[in-house]
Amino acid sequence: MLVKSKLKYIQSLGHKKPRDEAGVFIAEGTKLVKELLEEQPASVLEVFALKEWLDAHSKLLTKSKTEEITPIELGRISQLSTPNKVLAVIKQFSSSFPATAIGKIVLALDGIQDPGNLGTMIRNADWFGIEQIVCSPECADIYSPKVVQATMGSIARVKTFYVDLKSWMINQKGVRIYAAVLEGLDIYTMKKIKEGIILIGNESKGIREELLNMANVKITIPRRGKAESLNASVAAGVILGQLV
Repeated sequence: MLVKSKLKYIQSLGHKKPRDEAGVFIAEGTKLVKELLEEQPASVLEVFALKEWLDAHSKLLTKSKTEEITPIELGRISQLSTPNKVLAVIKQFSSSFPATAIGKIVLALDGIQDPGNLGTMIRNADWFGIEQIVCSPECADIYSPKVVQATMGSIARVKTFYVDLKSWMINQKGVRIYAAVLEGLDIYTMKKIKEGIILIGNESKGIREELLNMANVKITIPRRGKAESLNASVAAGVILGQLV
């Protein structure tokens, strides 16, 4: 049975300040927690789950502290509208070394504020083999429960850094910057790239002018219909699919 102090502690991890102070985040659901146990077992500090889930995944839990809880207790600590058998407390991943785009393709995000969009972009990056994402400080927190949930486990494989994008891009000597805009070079006329920074802007405001001015190539997904714009995470997926 969860003691009151533990219950309050887990509930507090739904908020950024307590998460960052403790250096942890929470992950929920059978698939997500299972992936984290497989990919980053040493980072899974505590697992709170129904007996049936603990019994079914005992071989994955040798390095993690576990506690059996009831459905009612799970409902009290969960951030989900429909709790799903298990919640884990995970140590935040190390981002001590700076991301580099030299010899690589990096997704750079300027002010992506919707947690679902950010989480989906991390998942997109994982699908296309992008190992690093750099975010401006205005982006949503990757350890927000909604972001973590949307990554579907990709948060364990894609390193995400928060940086001053202008300073960071200046330091990527000789690497081309591809900025996604509404009017630019048709991506379907472009060849695949092996190195570059793909810059995606804020959902409503787009890329800040000071960053846009640094771009070598402005690219666009040509519109065939009448929609005003594409969802940012959808656009990122389409661009990665074409250029990578």
